[in-house]
Amino acid sequence: MIRVPDPVRYRWIIVLIFVLSTAINYLDRQTLTSLAPLIRAEFHLSNAGFGLILTAFSLTYAASAPFAGWLIDRIGLNRAISVAVALWSCTGIATGWTRGAGSLIACRSALGMTEAAGIPAAGKAIHQYLKPAERAMGNAVNQAGVSLGMMLAPPIATFFAVSGGWRRAFVITGIAGLVCIPLWNWAAQRTKGGDRESGVGDRGILRDRRVWIFVAANALGMVAYSLWTNWTTLYLVDVHHLTLTQAAGYAWIPPVFAVFGGLGGGGLSLRLVERGVAPATARYRACLAASVLALITALVPLAPAPGWAAAGISLSIFAVSAFSVNMYSLPLDVFGGARAAFAVSLLVASYGALQAVISPVFGRIIDLQGYGALAEGASLTPLAACLVLRSAR
Repeated sequence: MIRVPDPVRYRWIIVLIFVLSTAINYLDRQTLTSLAPLIRAEFHLSNAGFGLILTAFSLTYAASAPFAGWLIDRIGLNRAISVAVALWSCTGIATGWTRGAGSLIACRSALGMTEAAGIPAAGKAIHQYLKPAERAMGNAVNQAGVSLGMMLAPPIATFFAVSGGWRRAFVITGIAGLVCIPLWNWAAQRTKGGDRESGVGDRGILRDRRVWIFVAANALGMVAYSLWTNWTTLYLVDVHHLTLTQAAGYAWIPPVFAVFGGLGGGGLSLRLVERGVAPATARYRACLAASVLALITALVPLAPAPGWAAAGISLSIFAVSAFSVNMYSLPLDVFGGARAAFAVSLLVASYGALQAVISPVFGRIIDLQGYGALAEGASLTPLAACLVLRSAR
């Protein structure tokens, strides 16, 4: 007789499956930025034009996230994530058949719409299976999936682009997502459990001023994350004059530090909670510590060599990741499990809206002035986010 695992004892199993799903999600997403020099050249795009491609993804990502979170809470985690992974994988595959900027924008828009379910679904799983003190660590483990996807994208995308053209890279990463679906369903069937905890309803969340404080703080805190996850390869190619292959040799390093940043931020709040600090207060203290470290972002454009630049970017994204895992735990602490996906989806929407606005602006500033002013501004936004968070305490 096959024994069904106890959902409490084996609560991390389902979270680890989400790590794989998240990694595939970000592998699909980051393939574009990893191949940006090739795509920019083929479609004759300026940096501002490439920023508009990023905006196409971000607009639909932001607009779709609340609906995705609402749907996950209503139809259930298992069905929602299976459908979402299938849709974003097929959209990624379709990107391999684009023949111009218009079709690329269409594919990126569809990808943003479908991938908007990824982080809200992870938030739902984290609240459903983990204890309150463990939630930031759960987000840290999920952040490891984000980082794994970003880490693998440069070498994998570059390998397929060099060997068979950049379009092949999108097809391969899309197929990898489809393979993840039966694995998830296999694990979900064996890890029974459900979150029947009551919580604040959707309308109640929208009327609560704290959620809008979280939305604003999250947008401010993620400026540097948007900068380095989308522009690192172009920065290394344009500023340090590397080839695409050489840039890929550095671009995988910052995501490794993002893993450690997430674990460090999650571990700090976990330790504070175990010492008796209230979860929301512990998250805030961890965010504040990460914000101070994020000031190093301003020094990245002063790096004299690509290795030093990669080191500076790595420390910057380490800090932002430590901030992020605690930021995404706050709605789970405050609003309960019944609307966990919807609460997290509002933060996802805030990041998507931020990126939609700033991506073409980033591109225009880079075309005119380079990266210095951007890095200086991005270094201060996490501290500004902490000032916003203070008003929710």
